[in-house]
Amino acid sequence: MRREMSLPVRPKWLLVLIVATIIIIFAFPSSRREEQDNAEEVEPEITHRVFLDVDIDHQRQGRIVIGLYGQVVPKTVENFRALCTGKKGKGKSGKPLYYKGTPFHRIISGFMIQGGDILHGDGRGSESIYGGIFPDENFKIKHSHPGVVSMVNKGPDSNGSQFFITTVKASWLDGEHVVFGKVIQGMDTVYAIEGGAGTYSGKPRKKVTIADSGEIPKSKWDEDG
Repeated sequence: MRREMSLPVRPKWLLVLIVATIIIIFAFPSSRREEQDNAEEVEPEITHRVFLDVDIDHQRQGRIVIGLYGQVVPKTVENFRALCTGKKGKGKSGKPLYYKGTPFHRIISGFMIQGGDILHGDGRGSESIYGGIFPDENFKIKHSHPGVVSMVNKGPDSNGSQFFITTVKASWLDGEHVVFGKVIQGMDTVYAIEGGAGTYSGKPRKKVTIADSGEIPKSKWDEDG
């Protein structure tokens, strides 16, 4: 009787062992991949700091301070830094190469805020300090968290002056848009812009403007926090 009772038990345990083995086989490689991905995501050094003072409907909302990764994407960083300072004068279009006075023209709730159209202010224009557009530098840095600052483009190698700041992790943009910085102060301002003016279509409900912009010297980084 004992042998007869043990026959249906053994296949059941065998099935459990097989299922457990399959789970372990599939689970551990994915865990290892996640560990490798996390290990590869080393925080780049911040080489420059710039600021954007933002108004919503002509009322000061706050300051966004952005740290730039000049060692990883130096050409992209220099473009953004110079556009924040306005010291390059006018571009080929005759318009100032300067973010001051330009709007955040596209604000998508639950995704990002987009600005930097120094030509038309509506998303149709984009001009870099290099004249027209310039190529993608690299895609080493990922859209791995809210507050990532990345270049807007119209396809490969079409970077100009437009940029966006994420309000969520946006990994689907990896390999498509060049990340060059992150918000180090003022994410509350970013979220206020998203919440106060954002829509699902992207058309802002309120006028959001970069009232002033510039670079923060390293000598004042401690003061700035």
